[in-house]
This record gives sequence, C-alpha cells and structure tokens, in this order.
Amino acid sequence: MLCVTVIDFLGRKGVQLQSNLRKNTLFRSLVGQSSGIQDVRHLIEQVSGSQANVLILGESGTGKEVVARNIHYHSARRSGPFVPVNCGAIPPDLLESELFGHEKGAFTGAITSRKGRFELADGGTLFLDEIGDMPMPMQVKLLRVLQERVFERVGGSSVIKANVRIVAATHRNLESMIQQGDFREDLFYRLNVFPIEMPSLRERKEDIPLLLQELLARMEAEGGQPICFAPRSVNSLMEHDWPGNVRELANLVERMVILYPNSLVDVNHLPVKYRYSDIPEFQPEMNAFKTIEEQERDALDSIFAENFSFEEPELDNHNAPQSLPPEGVNLKEMLADLEVNMIGQALDAQEGIVARAADMLGMRRTTLVEKMRKYNLHR
Repeated sequence: MLCVTVIDFLGRKGVQLQSNLRKNTLFRSLVGQSSGIQDVRHLIEQVSGSQANVLILGESGTGKEVVARNIHYHSARRSGPFVPVNCGAIPPDLLESELFGHEKGAFTGAITSRKGRFELADGGTLFLDEIGDMPMPMQVKLLRVLQERVFERVGGSSVIKANVRIVAATHRNLESMIQQGDFREDLFYRLNVFPIEMPSLRERKEDIPLLLQELLARMEAEGGQPICFAPRSVNSLMEHDWPGNVRELANLVERMVILYPNSLVDVNHLPVKYRYSDIPEFQPEMNAFKTIEEQERDALDSIFAENFSFEEPELDNHNAPQSLPPEGVNLKEMLADLEVNMIGQALDAQEGIVARAADMLGMRRTTLVEKMRKYNLHR
C-alpha cells in the first residue's frame, strides 16, 4: 500500500527517526545527512562552548538564524536571552536607539527611557542578522562596543557594560563590500572570528526527503492535517534548484497541507514549476467545477462506453446488454455490482495504489476512497 509506504518514508514515523539523528535540539534547517550540513553541525558543537564572535554566511532562506539559535542553545549562555535584530529592516536613524537604547528626551518622541537590544540581551546572545546592510556610521559605533565591551544609551552619559555574545549573519559578500568601501575591514575581522557557511539547498538536495519529513511533522504538530508525498513527487522536488532554499521548501509544504489535507501529494498536485517528470500535466478543465455526483455519472458513462458495445451485438456475448425483462430490474443494485467490480479490477491492475486506480476510473482519489468505504472494499 503506497500511502503506508510513503507515511513510513515521509510521515509520522519520521519524527522518531529525526530525534535519533540530532543531538538535543537541532532545528529543521539543520536536518540532513549531507556533508555540508554535517560540517555545520560539527562547527556549532565546536564553537558553542566558547565566547568567540561568530559570522554566519549563506544565501537567504538557508537557516542562518537557526544556526545562531543552536549556538546559543548549546552554549553556557543558554539560560540567558536570545535577542535577534534585523539590521536591514530598521531605518538607519532608529538603529542606534534600537541597539543601545535611549534616555528620556534624547530626541523628539522619546517620552521615556528605553533599553536597547544590547541591554535586553544581557547575559545571553545578540544576533545581528543582515549585518551587511548596517550603515557605515553604525558600523563605527558597533566596532567600539566590540572592542571596549561598553556602550552608552542615546542621550545618556552612563557607561553600560555589554555582557553579550555577538553572532552576526549576512547573505552578502563582505569582502567585496570592503573593497568597494561599503563595509569596514576592522569590523569584519572582529565579527569573523569563527565563520560558519550555510550550504544552499541545491547543494544538499539529498537532504530534501528528511527536510520534508521534519516539516510535515512540524505542520502536523501545529494543527495541520497530515499529508503524504508520493516517491515520484519527492524525486521531482529534488530536481528543483530552490532559489529560496529551505524557506521556499517550507512554504511549499504549508501550501500542500492546505490544498490536499489527508491526501497523497503526487507530481500533478505540485505547482507547475516543481514538476520535473514526464507525467502529463494536470488539466482541471471543467471537472474541477463539477459536483461529486456529476463526476460519478461521468465515470459510469466512461465505464459503460469502454466495456459495452452497442454496435453489432453478438448473441453469445454475455457482456452485451440484454433486453429489459417484463418484471423489471433493480438498476441501483446492478450499477452498484458493476461499480464494485470495476473498482476491484482497477485496484488489482494498479496493485492496490488508490491514486492510480482513481486515474484509471476517471475520478478523483477522494471520490474513490469514499466509494471504497461505502462498499467496504480494502486496498
């Protein structure tokens, strides 16, 4: 039975499999057995016990924040806060206040004193995401904090000790930015004490089955309905280049859970750009807008057309339609017997694979499942 096989491969049992593959808590972007992701896990284990600054490099969507959280989780600062800051999402004129805080009356609108992210991260880890987008004036101030381990609030004069560990990340090439004058070289060397480079998903495609397994388990834990990915749909996903990396894969899984709850996701269910097999493209036409009763009627018409010939009937052909007897017939029972017979033949022909049997009968998989339940048929 394909669905059971796929569930073993990409379903609930995968949760137990993954718990054996990772130490403590390695989140979903770090799931996998490729050499690249194994190297990342090894580097995390090596650097977590130190206080060294870490610079995480990699494309958007590869899971750089996941690496930062794991470094914090496995460090001696795990009981302290983990405070993330997206340096590219905060306007330059507000970034200083956001990082270092401000005193009351420091600028228009500062009606109260406010702690910055450095103070909020005291005793823990400060994650500076997209550090390559930090404006040059702020780079100078950040460098001073990294050198002297102290800072002052905007509008204040009191010196505050920075008891934080810095983990930074960027998708940019900082060395090229240094040559162009867009990033300070001295700040780069302060941050780049221990670099970790996250591989893109296209460089670790062999991890896609395990990532799907983890993502499906997380979606189900968050209240989503379980789904199964057919092996050929997994193979198709492994042909994709994944410019959006793991984030793109997670979005696709969420979309499939919404569209096909409690279903088998085959190649034709995937968005067109993720189909890389020779299976004909799914064409909904008008069937997508028909009721189940209309689809059933069409399927029966198709069965009659294929199995009975109304041209030149032979008298000794037992499959030819007979004349209506005087006492009449129970058409409902006759059609039910025919339907059971055709479903059984289709399931036998497709070795019990419901999705393929449904295609053979010209109906949706969910319709065939309901009929099997109605007639108490087993796969």
